[in-house]
Amino acid sequence: MLYHAHVGILHGGYVGVDVFFVVSGYLITGLLWGELRRTRRVSLASFYARRARRLLPASILVVVVTIVASRIWLPPLELHNVARDGIACALYFGNYRFAAQQTDYLNATAAPSPFQHYWSLGVEEQFYLLWPLLLIVGSLVWRRRRTTRGELQGPDVWSAMAVLAVVTAGSFALSLWLTHVNQPWAFFSLPTRAWELGAGGLLALASPLVENLNPRAAVVLGWGGLAAITGSFFLIGPSTPFPGVAALAPVLGTAAAIAGGTAALGPGLVLGRPGPRLVGRISYSWYLWHWPFLVLAPDALGHPLNLGQNLLVALISGLVALVSFVVVENPARASAWLSAMARRSLLAGGTLSAGGAVACAVIAATLPSLAGHGRAPVAVIHQPSPVVHSHTVNVDPHQAAINAINAQVQSQVAASLNTTQVPANLDPSVSKAHLDDPVVFVDGCMDSYLDSSVRNCAFGDETSTTSIVLFGDSHAAMWFPALDYAANQNGWKLYNWTKATCPPIDAPIWSPELGRTFTECETWRQNVLTRIAQVHPALVVLAMARHYIAEYGFVPYQQTWLQGLSEMISSIIKLGPKVLVIGPVPKPQFIVPSCLSENLSSAQKCQVSEDAGYNEAGETLERQAAVQAGASYVRTEPWFCANGQCADIVGNLEVWRDDNHITAVYSNFLGPAMSAELAGAMSTG
Repeated sequence: MLYHAHVGILHGGYVGVDVFFVVSGYLITGLLWGELRRTRRVSLASFYARRARRLLPASILVVVVTIVASRIWLPPLELHNVARDGIACALYFGNYRFAAQQTDYLNATAAPSPFQHYWSLGVEEQFYLLWPLLLIVGSLVWRRRRTTRGELQGPDVWSAMAVLAVVTAGSFALSLWLTHVNQPWAFFSLPTRAWELGAGGLLALASPLVENLNPRAAVVLGWGGLAAITGSFFLIGPSTPFPGVAALAPVLGTAAAIAGGTAALGPGLVLGRPGPRLVGRISYSWYLWHWPFLVLAPDALGHPLNLGQNLLVALISGLVALVSFVVVENPARASAWLSAMARRSLLAGGTLSAGGAVACAVIAATLPSLAGHGRAPVAVIHQPSPVVHSHTVNVDPHQAAINAINAQVQSQVAASLNTTQVPANLDPSVSKAHLDDPVVFVDGCMDSYLDSSVRNCAFGDETSTTSIVLFGDSHAAMWFPALDYAANQNGWKLYNWTKATCPPIDAPIWSPELGRTFTECETWRQNVLTRIAQVHPALVVLAMARHYIAEYGFVPYQQTWLQGLSEMISSIIKLGPKVLVIGPVPKPQFIVPSCLSENLSSAQKCQVSEDAGYNEAGETLERQAAVQAGASYVRTEPWFCANGQCADIVGNLEVWRDDNHITAVYSNFLGPAMSAELAGAMSTG
């Protein structure tokens, strides 16, 4: 709860789910094994009926309330996806939907789904479906064993433990492998999480042995386990490959805490008190309610929440959870009418799940189409005619080409500022703009957040003796289509050396996400300089975002930033290449595709003023520092703004894919303009 409320020191708060898996595996296995020992059978219908009464009333209530709240507060673009998430989660396969979408739970850049927390319930439901069958198979050896008097023995715990141990070990091995190969699938899927549930199950089967532990050993085990869990909250973080090996700490810690929990001086001294027991009693309802409260509250209130507000929202969700527990969860679980016949619970559970899915489908069906209306003129840049040198006027042909192309772009930007209807031929469409990343974002040629190596990714004419380098963070990578166009047009080789959240300035950088110095960035920048010295490019293009905040150790346009940029330019020039710095792009204060989805007939509402989008004084200081250090500088305003306003649509092209990156389509459109700027920079001096 505190982790989701953004209490910064709890970097690993998400391991609470791992604790939950172990507890659940322990509880469910103990209940099933107890029934098997008593009756020599397990009533699957009764088991599934109990699970349905326990889980479905509260979870489907939250599904329905969440989708209705989302319909009220979320933009149509987000709501289309959220409704699909709700359908998947109501039917308990949401974890696989999030895995298939490559959702990054630990380093998400987009707004999370208000249903994302249902992934763990999907794992649970799938576990409940398969685990009783596995346990029954594992204990079948008793049917062939008889006592000395010829009577059948009871279920064999050792054979059951052997089967569970094999499954648990196999799941752990798969988790280790997939964590490094495809982290979202490792994080969200049952096969890679089953070992955590299995650890609790094995402990339940070993209960007779655990109960005979030496009291002192039990105390040490219990408190040691609780310390391992607590330590995980602080020591595991976004940079930790997870689940993988790191998940051993909370999983084994939970098993140890359970094993030693009943000791006289064990963790029960703390966890057995009324307060923690109340939290435990309502924890399921609270888990269900807290996430949509925290995700939707900023949209409902119209602004991001600070820490205090997040904590207040989490507390309010706890009060709602308490009411939900008293009014819905507990009565459903204890209902004598439902308990009397298993099929009543199963039918009620199936009806609830179907009802939740239908509610989400109905919401989706009532959403407006995002296709737009009418057709906008196709945006295109024509190559200007070559300038003929005059004997009387000294005309720079490169500057003339830049001016001619910028005039074309300006004309189309100015004309588009009057656009009111989102056009039907918008490219990319409103619904697909968030997916319009340059190829380097998805082909492995943009170095990951924790990577310090430099990938050898070359584009354009790879046989050319003239090469250029694109160097910077994700804002450099968003310019890749424009530079790739220029490289192919001019027959240059293009190296893409970009890395997330790592601006190309010579200054120490702190990572708020990691809570430490961003050493991977500093090492990576030095490695890029080494590669520049090796390949001898004609030009290095520097580009970066300008919305870093003080937590990173610098602020754009202030002294540390300007000095770091100057020193980086000087270091590159000493290696031989010329340098071009791409200036900032305007900064919308909202996710533009989402805004357009709400304003299909009033697209102008999603424009940003030039004054709000640019820091003109800061950009002037940066341009002066870059030029004094020996670099050329590109001002991007003519490509985005005219008459004091900055466009969200130019012709038939959508400019933005989020609240700060341009679409790959628009970057490619600006290829001729970028080509002219690069040629001009390479001709200087």
